[in-house]
Amino acid sequence: MTDTTLSPVRAGGSAEAAAQPLSANKFYFIAWRWHFYAGLYVIPFLIMLATTGMVMLWISWMAGLGAERMAVQPAGQTLALSTLQTAAETAVLGGRAVQYVEPLAPDRVAVFSVATEAGNTGVALDPHTGEVLHTFPWRAGAYDLANKIHGTLLLGAFGDRLIEIAASLGLIMVASGLYLHWPRRGASWRNTLVPRLTARGRTFWKSLHGVVGFWVSLMLVVFLISGLSWAGVWGERVVQAWSTFPAEKWDNLPLSDDVHAGMNHGDAKEVPWGLEQTPMPASGSLEGKTAIDGAVDLDSVAAFARSLGFVGRFQINLPKGDAGVWTISHDSMSNDGPNPAADRTMHIDRFTGNVLADIRYADYSPYAKAMAWGIAFHEGDLGVWNFVLNTVFCLSVLGLSISGLVMWWKRRPSGAGRLAAPPRPGDVPFWKGAAVLVVVLGIVFPLGGAAILAVLVIDATLLRLMPGVRRALA
Repeated sequence: MTDTTLSPVRAGGSAEAAAQPLSANKFYFIAWRWHFYAGLYVIPFLIMLATTGMVMLWISWMAGLGAERMAVQPAGQTLALSTLQTAAETAVLGGRAVQYVEPLAPDRVAVFSVATEAGNTGVALDPHTGEVLHTFPWRAGAYDLANKIHGTLLLGAFGDRLIEIAASLGLIMVASGLYLHWPRRGASWRNTLVPRLTARGRTFWKSLHGVVGFWVSLMLVVFLISGLSWAGVWGERVVQAWSTFPAEKWDNLPLSDDVHAGMNHGDAKEVPWGLEQTPMPASGSLEGKTAIDGAVDLDSVAAFARSLGFVGRFQINLPKGDAGVWTISHDSMSNDGPNPAADRTMHIDRFTGNVLADIRYADYSPYAKAMAWGIAFHEGDLGVWNFVLNTVFCLSVLGLSISGLVMWWKRRPSGAGRLAAPPRPGDVPFWKGAAVLVVVLGIVFPLGGAAILAVLVIDATLLRLMPGVRRALA
């Protein structure tokens, strides 16, 4: 649906002048048609992803994922966490604390997730007085609604697959767009890098679209790849399955039937990407390194975490069941801090207080390390510069999508009753480079490959038997 280059027909040119570039650069029109037809599917998803992504980015920065940015007045020593836990559980009838979030700073609230049969409730308390300041649905606010739309369109696995196809085809759009906008036939790099603001009509929109697309192409690839790594087919079944942390490194530890992803809440991704599929260790043995003497409770576990250098915001997941473990974690996936290299997840036996596992960034696989940085960058967690850059990027993607629609609208024949796709060149030689790219992308990203194959089959069979439909799509 989009045209990301200056047209071979210059503004004011004649139809005869258009015939020469049409025959001289047939590959150009092939790339344009692929770009156009991919855009029919991809553009609505790009608009959705950019909009929901910017909503999440701003909520995270301005208010936080829950209530963790609420301010309090520091007043001497903080209360024991067991006291705060009791206050949080008292605030939710029949509730049991399952997770604790350390305050971001001395003047911020402490937060508990309290579980009941009806679901989890977040409780924000003043850590100095124990006063309950706010209760809220845990991971069920505006941020989480935007996150569900962003990841599944509220359609579960089916929506996830639709988005994965869009992201895969988005890579083809980037490649074809760069080919289309790349300067050729003596054109200057100035028109490639700087929009022609003095142009008018469709020429202005093409220039703006091409320049913006050129500048954001690399960042768009990073976002598409990191997003695809969360997807259900290429992400979960291909790269994540081969890049997850191997539990065998823990030697003789007894393992639970649960995996780390069980600590996520619904569609919220709170566990480091490289650990999601790793089995959890189990309590109840004499394995592990001695760590906590005496009672193993929230107070002693938190004190141990602080003694190891867990500072600022970190999280403690309380044991689930008799074989459950205490889990201390600080990671950029949970917005705990701006440095993915500081990721650390530790499991402690609930009976002995022994450290069963201590996983750090250095233990991640190469792809898991890349994902730690890629997701932190994707979410705008790396600092103010990242927040500003991602905001500009989301606005650019929206502008890119809208300008593509405007170009198509201005180019389509009025009242023609057809889609007005770019013209199909005749007698096209085999384009080896493009064929290799499509085959590689189709193999690497299975759903994208299936979509490409489906389009080719429909074009070769169904549309040839239905000329009316073929004319409408032309």
